[in-house]
Parts: sequence; C-alpha cells; structure tokens
Amino acid sequence: MRVAYEFPDETELRLNQPVAFTIQVDRQFLETTKKKLSLAQYPSEQSDFDDDNWTQGAKVSRVKQLAEYWRDTYNWDEQEIYLNQVFNHFVVKLEVPEYGALVLHYTHARSPQKSAIPLLFSHGWPGSVIEASKIVGPLSNPHNKTEASFHVVAPSIPGFGFSPAPTRSGVGPEVVARAYKILMTDILGYKWFVTQGGDFGSFITRSIAIQYPDVVRAQHLNMFPVRPPTLWNAPIAYLRWCASSICYSEFEKCAIRVRHNFEQDQSSYLEQQKTRAQTLGFALGDSPVGLLAWFVEKFHDWGHVEEAFTPDIIINLVMMHWIQGATTGLRFYREAFGARSEAERTFETYVRCPTGVSNYPKEQLHCPRDWAQQAANIQFWKEYDVGGHFSSLECPDLFVNDMREFFASDVVTRSIFKNQY
Repeated sequence: MRVAYEFPDETELRLNQPVAFTIQVDRQFLETTKKKLSLAQYPSEQSDFDDDNWTQGAKVSRVKQLAEYWRDTYNWDEQEIYLNQVFNHFVVKLEVPEYGALVLHYTHARSPQKSAIPLLFSHGWPGSVIEASKIVGPLSNPHNKTEASFHVVAPSIPGFGFSPAPTRSGVGPEVVARAYKILMTDILGYKWFVTQGGDFGSFITRSIAIQYPDVVRAQHLNMFPVRPPTLWNAPIAYLRWCASSICYSEFEKCAIRVRHNFEQDQSSYLEQQKTRAQTLGFALGDSPVGLLAWFVEKFHDWGHVEEAFTPDIIINLVMMHWIQGATTGLRFYREAFGARSEAERTFETYVRCPTGVSNYPKEQLHCPRDWAQQAANIQFWKEYDVGGHFSSLECPDLFVNDMREFFASDVVTRSIFKNQY
C-alpha cells in the first residue's frame, strides 16, 4: 500500500486519544503524478457523438482538458493550505465492537455558541470530507447569531481521503456507523447528536440511528433509496404509483425518471465495484487520468450546478482517492452491497427519530414522500428545482438553510429535550 502523505505513526497512537495533524502530501508523489499525467494516452471520439452526448461515457475532450490542467496549472500546495484552514484535522485509533482496531481521520469544528447542536456529517463516493468544505463554516459559526449553530464533525470513511484503509475486510456501513458513534460519544463527549448523510453517508446515517436510537435525536438525508411500495406494505402509496401519470407531481415524475435512468443506464459501475473492486483498482489506482475519467463521468451525470465543479474542486475530489489508491474506496461497495446487503438493509428498517429529506432534481435515488414514509418518521421534506447528488457543494446555501430549519424545528427540539432528561 502506498503512503502518499505524512501521518502520525499508527503504532504510537493510543486508543481513543485524538491527535491533531496537518495535511502534507509527499512531494515526490506529486511529481510522479505529474509524470503519469504527461504519459497519458487518450482514446479517440467517434464523429457522430457531439460534445453534449455522454452516452458512451466521459468525453475525451473534457478529460484531456482537466488532465492538462492538473498537470500544468493545478497547485496542490494552495489546496493543502485551503483544506488545512477550512478544517481542523484529527486522527484517532478506535476499538470497534465485532471488528477490532481502526484508525479514523475526522474533522471537527466546534461552534462558539453554547446552544450549538452536535452534527455528524457523513460523506459518500466519489466524495470525501471535501463535500463539507462549503458548509462547515456557516454551520459552525453563522453570521447571524440567532440562527441555529452546530458543532460539525465530518469523518473520512476508512480508506477514503486521510482515513487509512482497513487491512482486512468487513468494514461496511454497520462497522463505520459503530466507529462514528464511538467517535461522537466516547471520544468527543457528545451525549447525543444529529446526523446528515448522502450516498454512502445515507446508509451510514441510517445504520447509526438503527443501532443507537438512544443517542441519535434526528437525521437528515439528501438521498433516500428506499424500495418502491408494494400493495402489501403500503397499499395507498402503491396505488398512487400505479396511477402516477395522474397522481404524481412533476417533481415526483422526474424523480422516477431519473431513478429509472440510473438503474438502466448508469449503475454498471456499482456492479463492478461491488464484485471485483480490486481488479478495477489496478487501473484506477495506477492512472490518474483513468481515475479522473471515472469520476468526471459521475460529476457530469449526477451533478446539476455546472459552475460548482471547478477544475480545482474536481481534482481535489479525485486527489482524496488518488493519494491512497482507488482500490480502498472501491472496496467499500463490496462491503456495502455484497453478501450481507448492509446498505439495502438499512432502508428496510423503520427509523423512528425525526427525519428530514432534501430532494434535488439530479439526485439519482430520491423518491416520492409516500415511499420514504415506509422507512422513516418524515417530519421535513423539501423539493428543489436545482441541485444534484453533491448538494453540499452545488447548493451550499440551500443545504445550510435546511440544516438550520429542520434541526432547530420544534419536533427535533422536543426529541432532544425528551431524551435529554
């Protein structure tokens, strides 16, 4: 396994004792990356596919443009400074029940307000803690002191970013949920907290609430991949779905179209990553252009606010998987969607804590509200006409406002107060 960044010696880490650290990626690794970018070979485009037609996958012209920017213009030193300023970085060694020791990277922004709410932000793939970069400041230290404030904790899934990859299998949403709970309660000392998640973060968020209902006061999700209703478990929702051409709003019709398109045309990557992640990792972990293309396709297909995906943001997101090699992030699909079906099972259990959902039009796996009510105590529901899978990066103002509105609502406040005493 390659080590591309300076990191506290794992053998010197004491159990449950956080260590602050500063991101510092190895300079030789950065030079080698530039050499690999210089040696890249690109496929040719077929003439009957125009620039807006991505049905064959990532466009060569776009990938080449970004690869050349990465090689010639992108300045990791500047990005390193930025990420060290935006976040307070820590690592900690944990003993996770039914698994064993894990080393976890996390970021922690304590609010100066005494009434601040502890918030656990769980990222997904192909994301990382960078998904929290535009929201951590406004949430932890709002300009208007009357607005809800949060102590924001944003960890890295093991094998993503600066969380070292597990050395043995078994780390899926359930184990990560246990690790995050230990982080929040045993290490950071929060007696209760609220959670937010999208993509893998939605499965982790749900798993925490299922395993530890006494400490999770409320949850918010921006992806809700619940199964469709059936005549037996939700007859009214099922009949409404059958008559969707008449009964569904335009947003709901769009949600079903986007979901169907994802399942039919865009989900092959998931099958590969959940079955043969290691084989795929040889290619994506050795070629920065290969990993860039793999990610750029997802940003194009799942994103909605084009200007949010600047070259620097795109390459920062790729870097969080390049520094350890892509395989470590890909393996999480095998753990989540493999034989144990951990991810799917989190949405087959009803979660009683107050639940909020923000729906963005290009999120691949959102659903009508009456589908979501099968699996959660829905108390907050917003539908937007802008935004996609990476909502905290694409629409940070909307995202922050929803966090404040939902987690400061009466129903959540009552849940906090009721369980606190």
